[in-house]
Amino acid sequence: MQKQTLKMEIQSFMKVLLAAVNAKYIHSNLAVYSLKSFASEYGREIQIAEYTINQSLDDILADIYRQKPDILCFSCYLWNISYVKQLIVEIKKVLPDTRIWLGGPEVSYNAARMLESYPQLEGVMRGEGEETFLELLHYYHGVLDKLEDVRGIVFRRGISSKEPAGIVENPWRQAIELSRVPFVYQDMEKFKNKIIYYESSRGCPFSCSYCLSSIDKVLRFRDLFLVKKELQQFIDAEIPQVKFVDRTFNCRHDHAMAVWSYIADHDKGKTNFHFEVAADLLGEDELKLIETMRPGLIQLEIGVQSVNPDTIREIRRVMRFEEVKRVVSRIHEGGNVHQHLDLIAGLPFEDYNSFRNSFNEVYALQPEQLQLGFLKVLKGSCMQEQAGEYGLQYQDRPPFEVLSTKWMSYDDILRLKGIEEMVEVYYNSGQFQNTLCVLERAFLDSFSLYEELSRYYEVNALHMLNHSRITRYEIMYRFAVEHDEKCAEEYRKSLTIDLYLRDNVKNRPAFAGEPALKKEEAAAFYDREAVEFRYLKGYEQYDKRQIRKMTHLEKMDGEFVLFDYKNRDVLTNQASVYYIHEEEIL
Repeated sequence: MQKQTLKMEIQSFMKVLLAAVNAKYIHSNLAVYSLKSFASEYGREIQIAEYTINQSLDDILADIYRQKPDILCFSCYLWNISYVKQLIVEIKKVLPDTRIWLGGPEVSYNAARMLESYPQLEGVMRGEGEETFLELLHYYHGVLDKLEDVRGIVFRRGISSKEPAGIVENPWRQAIELSRVPFVYQDMEKFKNKIIYYESSRGCPFSCSYCLSSIDKVLRFRDLFLVKKELQQFIDAEIPQVKFVDRTFNCRHDHAMAVWSYIADHDKGKTNFHFEVAADLLGEDELKLIETMRPGLIQLEIGVQSVNPDTIREIRRVMRFEEVKRVVSRIHEGGNVHQHLDLIAGLPFEDYNSFRNSFNEVYALQPEQLQLGFLKVLKGSCMQEQAGEYGLQYQDRPPFEVLSTKWMSYDDILRLKGIEEMVEVYYNSGQFQNTLCVLERAFLDSFSLYEELSRYYEVNALHMLNHSRITRYEIMYRFAVEHDEKCAEEYRKSLTIDLYLRDNVKNRPAFAGEPALKKEEAAAFYDREAVEFRYLKGYEQYDKRQIRKMTHLEKMDGEFVLFDYKNRDVLTNQASVYYIHEEEIL
């Protein structure tokens, strides 16, 4: 009671700035909003500033200087730690009295070293920050007598203290009950045109050696009453996308079913929900529910990482790939869910040929996106502790990516880097779907296709250039014909279809040739369509000139291909396509 009275008597106003440097403008930082919400009693004093790594350091420095915070806290991750390190050096020069604190996964496990390396720092909050941040503010407002009373921090004790100067590591804080964390999105207008991040659970039941979630074994779930209430606010606000940051969303069956049932029952056709799941844990009732969902209501991210059983065992991962295959294939057949599957290169016991096999197995499942990632050796992870045993060499700078292992040379890593780029450009873009289906027949396996495509880029000095979309199509045509000349006409047709599936392009590329469609054929089709609307449903309010601009008509081998850009596939964003016999045109 005495301390509370002391706090009330303190009249000074302290300005606290929570700074987040995001990877992109469209991202928002859930952590800083959670800290502010939890410390709502100091709400008038706390401001949030979000920047991106695409902004200049000078602009960020100037903005922070103008705000002149008494306390400045940075949220630190792999993608922004280099920026933060540079900023804290410069900020202290222009704001010498500002107390600088760091928090987040990138500094939680090397906090003392950060303080040794950067004398500008006051301290580091490690682990979950809500309670720690609140107690830190209590200390600065005189409610707590000393920093030693704040769990979960590493701080620099000054020479003015009665205790010896030096770096003090307080004990870690116990995990918070998740339902105590306030809902951070009270003002949806602040997050307009941004991805919303939301957590309904914290922690992870698994122990993957490359992941920091394996360190914290305390798995907690937010009360479902709160979750449903908060999801309804997203749905009512028609937020375009909500990304659940739960490490394994479906690790508890009843929780997953409750959330999915709620969003399915209350869907207004606007919001997409993203979940990271373990596919082999999805049960029959969950799969049946997913099959009933509106196309695009949910999307699933599934971390396969490797299909090598020795690798899976060594990284302490629990994953039954045969069950993953069954579940992913079944969801794919439904055609209503975007699936994103991940692989990681550089894991123990995975050599180049083993990774080839992992790639081919996952590629065969036809996910909407296949992410070929590279092992990142995170501070505090079991992988970092075993780096010597694995002969694991990795970058000293963020993102601490693998360079080589006992099983995979740097040469192999570089080859996989080239393949990763080709997968990103030609597969994940979704712009070459028909052509890839034809081209795969010319190669031993899918991996070989992207391997050869990467080599083609390198041999022809294409790999270090930025290419336009049209140029990518032209390169693909030359590559395809060089490797399979007898199918040149088939490649021309499939690439032309792929080209127009996305947009009614104005500049027709050379490989597509002159249009076979005659002016009188096009005129006859649109004259009739503007009256009968046999194919173009939903165009009734437009005249034939407008309809012609909103669609594209192509002629191939006596057959007409109509591209409808108003009605697109929800998962691929491709135009609806109609194949029309010649007699139906006139």
